[in-house]
Amino acid sequence: MELLRWGIVSAGKISHDFVTALSTLPSDEHSVVAIAARDKSRAEEFAKLHEIPNAFGSYEELAESKDIDVVYIGSINPQHFDIGMMMLEHGKHVLIEKPLCMNEKQAKKLITYAERKKLFLMEAVWSRFFPAYQYIRKQIASGVLGTIEEVNVSFGFDLMAVDRVQKKELGGGTLLDLGIYTIQLCQWAFQEPPLTIKATGELNADGVDLSIDGELHYSGSRVAKIQTSAKKLLENKAIIKGSKGQITLPNFWCPTSIIDIDGKQKEWVVPKGKQKTNFPNSEGLRYEAEEVRKCILDGKLQSEHMNHNESLLVARIEDSIRKEIGVVYPEDE
Repeated sequence: MELLRWGIVSAGKISHDFVTALSTLPSDEHSVVAIAARDKSRAEEFAKLHEIPNAFGSYEELAESKDIDVVYIGSINPQHFDIGMMMLEHGKHVLIEKPLCMNEKQAKKLITYAERKKLFLMEAVWSRFFPAYQYIRKQIASGVLGTIEEVNVSFGFDLMAVDRVQKKELGGGTLLDLGIYTIQLCQWAFQEPPLTIKATGELNADGVDLSIDGELHYSGSRVAKIQTSAKKLLENKAIIKGSKGQITLPNFWCPTSIIDIDGKQKEWVVPKGKQKTNFPNSEGLRYEAEEVRKCILDGKLQSEHMNHNESLLVARIEDSIRKEIGVVYPEDE
């Protein structure tokens, strides 16, 4: 099976961008064969735009389709667990948009089931597959930066009019939408679980976080400072400071360039897809899709760059931060 046949769950903005990113890859390696949405007319519209042969009006139909190898789940956060379980149950490999699930408890169940079914499962933390992240990983491993001592990262936009960020029933809040990117970056740099976590946040009337200021403390008095906001634009960059120098990532969640330790800019250009994307550098979703194909062809159940333990650790950190600031979802009960 050289060709990977994709099924897409949900006809929203991120699914549009993911399929657009797939269009930048060789068509004999990746093919989108089906799209499913709760509203069949939306699925049909999406299928027409992206030239997808099958449009389903339910996720069950997609799960039951025999022509699909792997499913990309781009639905809202609270649906990730149930849809993920359904796809695994029907023997599909799964790539789930971040966060993997609403909490660690759900994530553990989903991962355990995928491992039992011997199917590939990955949380779509696309950042890690950008050439910039792979380069930084090598720079850290080679000791060029010395000991990583501090990470500063902020991620914020004015999202006050965006329902899925503002409403608890949609799995809202900045932590699961933006904060996860800041957390995974800290883990990419430190490569060990934090010892303690401190956080403060501002909640809206619905009880989800509009902003967070957090500190993750690691061994040897090393620290990561994270900041999120749904109220205003933040710097949206990350600085990884080592004992011998630092690396800066503008657009740290989808970086096509970095300022290296020598102060010089390094750049990687992302190819353009067939459609216009909704979010910046979305064509970079191609990198995680390539990783999924590689892992599945190699018979791997997880990716070394975003493995199951890493997803569980990120979920645990998210749970701790939510506990600190008082955000509780129905899924926590």
